[in-house]
Amino acid sequence: MPLRVFIRKPAEADCQELLSLHHRSKEFHFPWAFPPLNEQECKNYIDRCQNEDFEGLMICHSNSNKIIGVANLSQIFYRAFQNAYLGYYVDVNFSGQGLMSEGVRLAIDYAFYTLGLHRVEANIQPENTASIHLVERLGFTKEGFSRRYLKINGEWRDHERWALTVEDWVRTFQNA
Repeated sequence: MPLRVFIRKPAEADCQELLSLHHRSKEFHFPWAFPPLNEQECKNYIDRCQNEDFEGLMICHSNSNKIIGVANLSQIFYRAFQNAYLGYYVDVNFSGQGLMSEGVRLAIDYAFYTLGLHRVEANIQPENTASIHLVERLGFTKEGFSRRYLKINGEWRDHERWALTVEDWVRTFQNA
């Protein structure tokens, strides 16, 4: 079955489309994610995507080329660690269609096969069951619970720590 999405790096020309997605989906993302909501924040995000330790990936619909979500690989470490933290969010208009599973799967392929990483972590608030189900479907393993782990919207929030290694990835999807 052909993929319904593809990934690409963002460009400054994507700002207005991203801002529309963010504003349209603001309530849907609350309290899990707080993407840029103004032009300067969006430009800062796209500039950050040029850093060695951060990869922003637009998840785009194959038919329309429209951005339907974002996957970010942050705090990318090489050498003995070869790890990154994965974050993602979907346009509210495309939620529940399996498109993010496809897009995040492409982002993980990119992390392992293009960036050469060994491990990807996703830290997810325990109440964010949709996000937890997504990483479970992709073969992540729950490794622990981090109390008051990240400050989000002014509050320190608990998170579950989920991780995936390249060996697990190959085993899970070698026949897919």
